[in-house]
Amino acid sequence: MGQIVGAAIVSHHPGLMQCEEFRVLQGHGADSDLIEGYRRVRREIDAVRPDVLMIFDTHWFTTGYHLVDGGARYRGRYTSDEMPWYLHGVPYDYEGCPALARLVEDVARERKVQSRGVFDTDLARHYATINIVSKLARAHEKIVSVSSCQNCRPEHYLQSGEVIAEAIARSGLRVVLLASGALSHRFNPIDWVPKHPRIFHESNVSRPENVASDKRAIEAMREGRHDLILDAWDDDYRQVVWEAFGAHYLQMIGALGGRACRARGRPLSDYENARGTGNIHVWLDLEETRA
Repeated sequence: MGQIVGAAIVSHHPGLMQCEEFRVLQGHGADSDLIEGYRRVRREIDAVRPDVLMIFDTHWFTTGYHLVDGGARYRGRYTSDEMPWYLHGVPYDYEGCPALARLVEDVARERKVQSRGVFDTDLARHYATINIVSKLARAHEKIVSVSSCQNCRPEHYLQSGEVIAEAIARSGLRVVLLASGALSHRFNPIDWVPKHPRIFHESNVSRPENVASDKRAIEAMREGRHDLILDAWDDDYRQVVWEAFGAHYLQMIGALGGRACRARGRPLSDYENARGTGNIHVWLDLEETRA
């Protein structure tokens, strides 16, 4: 039997890929805590010894299907079309896991869920995957990315997660789930002036109400009350607009039992701003994932 052995929300914002000197300058004399947070997350990953890192990619938008990349190997140099002056020339070379992508597709067909694998190694890469691979992956670990299907309701993301959980159970693999993206995801305007000299400071998040909403979610995660987040989704978290409609978090939680998930979240970084969005690393302890 395969097993989900770890799970986390992780930030991937491009500022974290800049050199330390630049980050410290932007941080008013101190680096982003998300950088040290990557080391903390990696220690948790090392402890559970995964075969596969599955990354829920909030920049891979698809229509009509939840997609799982099933290429045998991806290699190249990544340049972002969103901000090529800022994020460019990032090398990547990693092994995929076609067998797991096929299992996801098999389970989806059985359950009549719109998920399928894509096995073309020319499939475009996105920095929500590449940045996480650069910061967190080990050479021996296989990488599988999952898309954010843009014509979905929250329950569709949860169903995608349920399919993924069953596929992992049939796989014989040890898998860590990484929800790659921000919480609230409303950008500051192009001519915005920072309120605080430390660009990462939470007062630079786009709106105070977004900070308050993000912190409610973080506290619910601490308590293992993912049901409270799901119950408040339409009235709260959907209104502040989580990255990719929250597809990364919702698919991960769907794989961990949905409303029944009681995995307690441990923040492994400060809560920080990135161009107005709310970012944090939160590791979910899976000893008790169901009510």
